[in-house]
Amino acid sequence: MSATNGGRMPLLDHLRELRSRVFKSVIIIAFGTCIGWFFYNEIITHLAKPVCDLKAAQLAGADNCGALYISGVLGPLNLQIKVALLSGIILMAPLWLYQLWAFIAPALHRKEKRNSILFISAATPFFAGGAFLGYTILPIAIRVLFGFTPSSLENLVRFDDYLDFVMRAILLFGIAFELPVFLITFNLIGFLSGKTILKPWRIWVFSITLFVASFSPSADPLSMLALALPLIALYFLSGIFALFNDKRRDKKAMQQEL
Repeated sequence: MSATNGGRMPLLDHLRELRSRVFKSVIIIAFGTCIGWFFYNEIITHLAKPVCDLKAAQLAGADNCGALYISGVLGPLNLQIKVALLSGIILMAPLWLYQLWAFIAPALHRKEKRNSILFISAATPFFAGGAFLGYTILPIAIRVLFGFTPSSLENLVRFDDYLDFVMRAILLFGIAFELPVFLITFNLIGFLSGKTILKPWRIWVFSITLFVASFSPSADPLSMLALALPLIALYFLSGIFALFNDKRRDKKAMQQEL
């Protein structure tokens, strides 16, 4: 949608644009959900590995798999719907995150819109890196949490609660790792300077820590540190990159004036 009045759009146009982006995001997630539904068994057998070898149990025809269980008549159906939906959200995250960026893009100038290519190309690997980190530390976090079970007691875990915990952790790590992508892209379009990013560094560190503590599906310090420390490092690296980019931009502007 084209911008008017020096890059600004009327309120109704903003609402139409938002509706369009939300609709596209829903279609994207629905497509990913269909993929998650089709590969449901492969997904749950892979995610269950930190607790039990579900694939081996299925091949052996076992009646149970470790401490995991499903209850209720609608339990299996609800579990498959939840896994398919969360899989769609995770799998298609770079695309629906781009819709968020595209909602901002109409307010940018044509030259600045070219930096959307950077967002598209960087969003996917950063999200994948964060999701992979979340998946990697899951076995450690689960062992730590299970270690709090009192002796002589058996810890039975609802399979849907377990998968909800696992997939929310993966999604949270993936989205959190998009922070440097947004900061650097906003710097490239001239919306944020390096000094603006780094000056309130104490607030940023506190906010990142608060975010991790509030939205992390696990309350153990290990998994929270595993997310908070890389995010803080990526924040500072983004600020340093922005400072160098500001110097390059100022130098180029001075040369053009000459």
